[in-house]
Amino acid sequence: MSKIALVTGGSRGLGRDMALNLAKKGLDVILTYHSKKEEADKVVAEIEGMGQKSLALQLDTGKTGTFDSFISGLTGELSSKFKTDKFDFLVHNAGIGVTAVFADTTEEQFDSLVDIQFKGPFFLTQKALPHINDGGGIVNISTGLTRIILPYYPAYSSAKAAMENLTKYLAKDLGGRGIRVNIVAPGAIETDFAGGMVRDNSDMNNHIASQTALGRVGLPTDIGSVVAFLCTDEAKWITAQRIEVSGGQML
Repeated sequence: MSKIALVTGGSRGLGRDMALNLAKKGLDVILTYHSKKEEADKVVAEIEGMGQKSLALQLDTGKTGTFDSFISGLTGELSSKFKTDKFDFLVHNAGIGVTAVFADTTEEQFDSLVDIQFKGPFFLTQKALPHINDGGGIVNISTGLTRIILPYYPAYSSAKAAMENLTKYLAKDLGGRGIRVNIVAPGAIETDFAGGMVRDNSDMNNHIASQTALGRVGLPTDIGSVVAFLCTDEAKWITAQRIEVSGGQML
């Protein structure tokens, strides 16, 4: 029986690439989407075209009050479609970006970031743990901005830094179950993050490329294979690690 991965925010961008790479590794994939069901269904079709099982479920990771019903729906789908009551890997990818200097960051922006980037993954993990197989894993997603200090991301990067710390606590706490917990920190990537700032602004794109050892800005396809690797037996002795995938940005 194939192992099963759950990827939040798997309908587009980095999450889509993670889901597809997991399928390439022979895993069945459950992905969540916030509002773009059609895009999520396309990813499901691509995965099924590879011969793996897949489905998409709606989830707002910023609304912890919906997690009980989400887990109930998830376990129902596990039973009916996958003929099991548990899954193996949880990938916390869903997120938003807010670009604002410290002095201009509003409480609303701060609360939204913390709810989606930290509080949501914290309590979704808590709710999901009884349904994760021993010997499985959790992959959290951070950002290169916890190392590279730029003026426009104090709230965003702080929430991600909290996830990096939580990763180590969970790795320690869940080690007895053989559950590995790691966090991947992408550098600047050409996506629609922050309004497509890196993808669509050629001056910024070129500047970042000039500050990157491998000479270019990252692509969504640079990240998914690393996440998928962490969900295989090849990574069985890796836990509590922050793995930056940035091409050597701002060394």
